[in-house]
Amino acid sequence: MGTIITLTTDFGIQDAYVAAMKGVILGINPEATIVDICHSIEPQNIAQAAFVISTAYDYFPQNTIHVVIVDPGVGSQRRTIILRTSKAFFIAPDNGVLSYVIGDSSDKSFANEGNLPIVKLKRLPSGSQAISLTNPKFWRHPVSATFHGRDIFAPVAAYLSLGVPLEEFGKAITSLLVFPIPRPQVGSNGKLIGHVLHIDHFGNLITNIRKESLPSHKLYVEIGGQRIEGLSTSYDEGSKLLAILGSSGYLEVAMKGGSAASLLSAKAGDAVRIKPKD
Repeated sequence: MGTIITLTTDFGIQDAYVAAMKGVILGINPEATIVDICHSIEPQNIAQAAFVISTAYDYFPQNTIHVVIVDPGVGSQRRTIILRTSKAFFIAPDNGVLSYVIGDSSDKSFANEGNLPIVKLKRLPSGSQAISLTNPKFWRHPVSATFHGRDIFAPVAAYLSLGVPLEEFGKAITSLLVFPIPRPQVGSNGKLIGHVLHIDHFGNLITNIRKESLPSHKLYVEIGGQRIEGLSTSYDEGSKLLAILGSSGYLEVAMKGGSAASLLSAKAGDAVRIKPKD
């Protein structure tokens, strides 16, 4: 079992919540290596957390333990789970936050705004295993109704890193809650229509359009009433807005020396249209 434990939360860094989780982990396994992926997820933004963890986990060693906590339903009857895939372990609430990790069989597209269309994935991906965390033996007591990150997720991650068998943490389950992964669609006018998935720290608009979906010839990118001609190869090109294939493999809209999000007053869910250049 690997001893790397990553943390992705919406806790921020101005409070002691993240530090408390780390303290619990290190109290159980002092040899654990804890890596912060992100703690600036917007409060309760499950879709954002799902996307962010999907862009990071694949770069960690095999069997890394990823703790992902964006949990509007903390203290309710929602399940807490461990998901084992062929690459890693994930500890999270069962609320769709692992949707990108486990994939989704639906080809339904949606704009990432408002209430997420949560559905039940009735069959886990091949080679995966899921456990509902029902064994309180591995929890910190008493369990706070408002801080399962400290009292359930953190100690479970620590014990898992020590090699406790997956089955000891609770009951095997065969279904998880997910939201349909947003995919670009072709409109009636032939334009490829995608959406902004995420806005990063620099104000870059990361879309759900991948390289393989783009026209093989020259193109226009349209967003927020603006038109961008062609693709750039670096953020230093152009004088204003530019389109570029980012490190995550998705098309991005950026601004040289500035924030595309601020310029366009953009938000997650905004439409992005791709038109082949005549």
